[in-house]
Amino acid sequence: MLKLGVNIDHVATLREARYRGRERGEPDPIEAALICESAGAHGITAHLREDRRHIQDHDIRRLRDVLKVRLNLEMAATEEITGIALHIRPDIVCLVPEHRAEVTTEGGLDVAGNWPALAETRRRMNDAGIEVSLFIAPDPEQVEAAGRVGSQFIELHTGAYAENFNRKRERARETERLIAAAEQARALGLGVNAGHGLNYRNVGGLRPVPHLVELNIGHSIISRAVIVGLATAVREMLLAMEQLGAGQP
Repeated sequence: MLKLGVNIDHVATLREARYRGRERGEPDPIEAALICESAGAHGITAHLREDRRHIQDHDIRRLRDVLKVRLNLEMAATEEITGIALHIRPDIVCLVPEHRAEVTTEGGLDVAGNWPALAETRRRMNDAGIEVSLFIAPDPEQVEAAGRVGSQFIELHTGAYAENFNRKRERARETERLIAAAEQARALGLGVNAGHGLNYRNVGGLRPVPHLVELNIGHSIISRAVIVGLATAVREMLLAMEQLGAGQP
């Protein structure tokens, strides 16, 4: 069964817009995570950024304490954040690139250019019992480098697919890139997740992509929750993914 990881960063973004620097505020991302869990989400994703623009350290600690489902910590492979991850011990970390000026994580990791350092971070995480995923573009060189790093998963960056979804030729090209990357990753023994820009309209188009384990989706679900409520928004996404999951070999 294809799994859904719900990214709750945007709940924290809304809180920080009014309560930045305070210990408490609304909406509470931990309450949101528990609603997602009750609605059937298989995991919760949160990105502890270096600039702490949304999720805060205390959020990650509380999530670790209360969640029954899988906690996926998105993080840059810096010494500070690595130390926090090793202390809190999420179930899995997803290593991502991070740039201060970006609105959200816009590109994949350059694993090919940085694989020795990433391999060391991976080793430290694995030694602590934490699985590792690498957020990468569906590029053969990057997938091959992920195999060298020794991560358990890759997360395929679906941004280009999402941006080109309404352009038939471009969407077909991006879908083929995702298919090829998933096949390559599977041959290397890597699990395959995917995320970025996925929503209720385009998620079904991933049906041809094989070997997917989990989709990590945030903005679309939180946006839909403003209209229908968070539990309903999660259930609607799970429903949208049902046919997709049925097609996964």
